[in-house]
Amino acid sequence: MTDTPIRTRRDGHVLEVTLDRPRANAVDLATSRIMGETFRAFRDDPDLRVAILTAAGEKFFCPGWDLKAAAEGDAVDGDYGVGGFGGLQELPGLNKPVICAVNGICCGGGLEIALSADIILAAEHASFALPEIRSGTIADAASLKLPKRIPYHIAMEMLLTGRWLDAAEAHRWGFVNRVIPADRLMAEARETARLIASGPPLVMAAIKEVVREAEDMKFQDALNRITKRQFPTVDRLYGSEDLQEGFRAFAEKRDPVWKGR
Repeated sequence: MTDTPIRTRRDGHVLEVTLDRPRANAVDLATSRIMGETFRAFRDDPDLRVAILTAAGEKFFCPGWDLKAAAEGDAVDGDYGVGGFGGLQELPGLNKPVICAVNGICCGGGLEIALSADIILAAEHASFALPEIRSGTIADAASLKLPKRIPYHIAMEMLLTGRWLDAAEAHRWGFVNRVIPADRLMAEARETARLIASGPPLVMAAIKEVVREAEDMKFQDALNRITKRQFPTVDRLYGSEDLQEGFRAFAEKRDPVWKGR
């Protein structure tokens, strides 16, 4: 096993986070806490705009909870850290985009982590499942998220039977954005990240907050909060230099220069 289960790499405004726990990249409590600290640092770093989450190796992205660690004393209801299991699912105020590059088997809690990202790219050999039913437990976060992301009957079949989907079917049902040859996966993820990072960061933050907070609101209530600048990120955007820069750049027929303020 590597000295640290998480490797990071900065490339301009992009942070790459690689889960690296041989043999299968399963997540134990310590790893989850490190992932939470990693994504909290990403959230709080004003120079970082986009994150890519992937995993080491070619066979596994992540099978979820480390059952071996559980057998040795890791409690399933233990301290997962600031972001909940995998560092993303419950991290408050994460108003920056996250891309998940799934490079292999993605199941159980691993699929729940992937579902916490904003964009999911999958290698052609990737596969997806929620096998918790077979071990007598519930895929808790997936039970909440998956029926909202894909057709109800497909989500329920996955939850109730644990059946596997290949990357092509996952794409067909809509929870994978694109299926990519394995040797091009990270290049595609980096290209997508650079494209997003070149955009206005204050708008990205507003989009993330509005989509997250408005999920359970009535349409008119959410729209009223936007127009009345009651979302903090929207209020900051509407009073920003970047908003005026966007208008000026359009009028002057040039590319805008975003400063995040």
